[in-house]
Amino acid sequence: MNRLLRKSLLVTALLVATATVHAQWTGPKAKSTELKEIKYGPLSPPNRDDEAMVAFRNYGLGQFIHWGLYAIPGNEWEGVSARGGAAASEWIRAWRGPDTPKDWVKTYDNLYKQFNPKDFDAKRWAKQAKEMGAKYLIFTTKHHDGFAMWPTQYSDYNISKSPYKKDIVKEVVDAYTAEGIDVYLYFSVMEWNNPDYMGKEPKTAAEKKKFDRFLNYTRNQLLELMTHYPQMKGFWFDGTWDQSWIKSYDFTYKLEQELREKHPGLIIGSRFRNDEYGKRHFDSNGQMLGDYEQGWERKLPGDITWLEGRDWDCVMTIPPNGWGYMKDWSGIYTKTTDDLLDMLVYSASLSGNFVLNFGPDGQGNMHPEEDRLAKEIGDWMKVNGEAIYGARHAGMTNSKLGYFTKKEDNLYLTIFNRPINNIVRISVPKTATEVPVTATLLANGQVLEVKHADLGIDLDKNTYYDIVVPHTFQTDRAFVIKMKVDSPKGKAEKLMDAKM
Repeated sequence: MNRLLRKSLLVTALLVATATVHAQWTGPKAKSTELKEIKYGPLSPPNRDDEAMVAFRNYGLGQFIHWGLYAIPGNEWEGVSARGGAAASEWIRAWRGPDTPKDWVKTYDNLYKQFNPKDFDAKRWAKQAKEMGAKYLIFTTKHHDGFAMWPTQYSDYNISKSPYKKDIVKEVVDAYTAEGIDVYLYFSVMEWNNPDYMGKEPKTAAEKKKFDRFLNYTRNQLLELMTHYPQMKGFWFDGTWDQSWIKSYDFTYKLEQELREKHPGLIIGSRFRNDEYGKRHFDSNGQMLGDYEQGWERKLPGDITWLEGRDWDCVMTIPPNGWGYMKDWSGIYTKTTDDLLDMLVYSASLSGNFVLNFGPDGQGNMHPEEDRLAKEIGDWMKVNGEAIYGARHAGMTNSKLGYFTKKEDNLYLTIFNRPINNIVRISVPKTATEVPVTATLLANGQVLEVKHADLGIDLDKNTYYDIVVPHTFQTDRAFVIKMKVDSPKGKAEKLMDAKM
């Protein structure tokens, strides 16, 4: 069922048209037919091998937290939710239309006067994330509404003006770092309530002067974040699709240079900026503009060829498009633990990280379902995380049973679809120099029998290895078979074929 769900998600992603200006790709990238001279191309080499990037490559599982003033409405206001006409949770300030409450923008912009999350405990969050098995966190320092979750000196619209007053970003960074979890800072360059922000390209002298003030303000905040929280590992940028930002390619190019110079090892995803031709994520010659492919937002690649060897991660919600807090999860499909494990292992099988989103409420509590899912994922990861952390694409023939990952000479098969006869059949090319020679269950360390199965099908380029799962082994979740690979012990005998 999980595999069917994943395939359905992929098919849906491929069929749905790009509905918004900031939607990301849903398939392999088109090849450039002619090379252009590009001045504002990549600043970072592909497939960095420094310590910070190697750590990113090995994370496997991460956590995203969307938290801000939008947690107070919780995806609804005066009984009207996003399903009834309001904007999505973290976008609710942008609500427009006949159902919009009177003076809504003014009402929203004053919610900071109520923001006093008395239950918030960053150490509790960090401990939960560690128990879940997360190796990195992406935390919203400032979303599109412009409210800063740290006491920035460049805007009065920040946490110090709320009843809570304390620096939430510092509390989060310190708590997660203490638990050994790397922290990345989400930052939106779009800011709805800033009078200097505009979505269109600045044309007049007055408009250019106005937007230049905004760009300088953005630079100041980013440098401030790096100075205040030097433990941070990278930025996760959002809101970079408006023409005002796209036309500022000289500024953004120089800003990226400055950020990298001031924070060696800094990791930045592909959506921060564009080249002089307006190409985002990838320049006009198809070169990635950043350290990893950042377009897999609620999407998964169809297969390994789509990625062309690039680093990547997938950020995923639990409700269909629920990033910020949603009070009411009823009446919509919310992903199960099995759904999320399927996506996690699938991501690892394509050498990517899987990042699960949480949307705390206005008091600082996770949704009860998020608490449950975190525990169940954590229980599974404690047993099977070896098949995820540091694992890579195995280069194996796809299996209907589940997904392969590989680490050194260890091959892992995470089984979501257990065969009714308990024989796990693995297909290996006859020319393979490595084949499974031993097998154990990660769940209990039990050694399993491995048998070579030569089916003798004419023109079949594969041979097969059968691993027998004991009938006595029972589980209600996906399970992992760990195999050692080595040279095949012998070649199949050649038998005389009948002449046709």
